[in-house]
Amino acid sequence: MAAEHPAIEVAVILRKERIEGAMSRWQTWRWVLDDVVPQEAGFGSEPRLLYQNDSGERWLHGGYRVELFQDDAEGYQLNATTPNPCWFVLWRMEDEASVALDPIARPVAVSLSYIDASRWLDAQETVEQVPAPAHVVQWLREFIAVHYQPEVRRVKRPESFKSLTDRFGNPASVSTEKRHGPGDGSGAGRRRHG
Repeated sequence: MAAEHPAIEVAVILRKERIEGAMSRWQTWRWVLDDVVPQEAGFGSEPRLLYQNDSGERWLHGGYRVELFQDDAEGYQLNATTPNPCWFVLWRMEDEASVALDPIARPVAVSLSYIDASRWLDAQETVEQVPAPAHVVQWLREFIAVHYQPEVRRVKRPESFKSLTDRFGNPASVSTEKRHGPGDGSGAGRRRHG
């Protein structure tokens, strides 16, 4: 049986808000990450509308498990050493409406790893962040203290110090001495026509 990973259960709150000003000509609403909160028994795992009014909506998405993995300790270290350690949330819009009249934004994954967030962004996903509370940051730092081993960087020899080889892999040499004779530009060895 595999060992359990340290984990915390959370819920994600996403907010739909009205866009004001010039940008509203192209888009009247946008979705943003509002918060990540501790999971409570009453939340369930289905999206729940918390409120709706003329200026927007807030939806609660419960049932997300954030596990810590030893092989991602560097990603946690990168997050924990920033001025504002945070939750990273990857979310996507529904293709079709499921629980509301219009499609809503739904969280896909929640992480405390900077490397996870970077990978998601490289894949062109929507990733947002909100500050992690002090007790979660402390929990993360305790994990890092036990599991993070800074990678030992090997010094790479500069290219200029590598031995030279010809196109067949045989040792080659470079000389800085001047050549004299045909083709050296000095004129020595040239025939005179006259």
